Amino acid sequence: MWQQWMPAVRITLAMTVLTGLIYPALVTGIAQVLFPEQADGSLIVVNDRVIGSELIGQSFTRPEYFHSRPSAAGDGYDATASGGSNLGPTSSKLLDRVKKSVDAYRAANPDTDLQVPADAVLASASGLDPHITPDNAMQQASRVAKARGVEPARILELVLQMQEAPDFGVLGEPRVNVLRLNLALDKQFPAPAASDI
Repeated sequence: MWQQWMPAVRITLAMTVLTGLIYPALVTGIAQVLFPEQADGSLIVVNDRVIGSELIGQSFTRPEYFHSRPSAAGDGYDATASGGSNLGPTSSKLLDRVKKSVDAYRAANPDTDLQVPADAVLASASGLDPHITPDNAMQQASRVAKARGVEPARILELVLQMQEAPDFGVLGEPRVNVLRLNLALDKQFPAPAASDI
């Protein structure tokens, strides 16, 4: 009987070592050499302190900062609870939430009479999206400028500088990383109050 079991045991042990230890160690080593920043989570460090990741959004609520899109992940941007709301277009719960979000966006940005961008009121599929559309950022620029005592044109110029193009020129849409934009704001136009970041 052991003669029949031993090949299976040896193969199981060999494959466990090969695919469970050697292969992950090799891939991790290659990633650390070729893409160290990405392999470590694309972390953003300021004054020797990790303040976030380029890949995971954060909630900003103060008027002197650009606000992120809503998140349905846990209490908001909780990477351990990533996922969408799973509410469909006919859901009255979704419709009520969107109406409240539209009202809140208009209240926070009273100087805009334009249509509210979809990413300002709808969560992303993961609930962790760190980006907003340039249109959303530009509609928030007046509020941010007023809160920081800066000309709106200078804030709009910063938004354009921070805009990211589609990957490889064709994948995705133009976007703005909210954390990076808010860091650039604090650097160029320090807020009068204490920083959220």
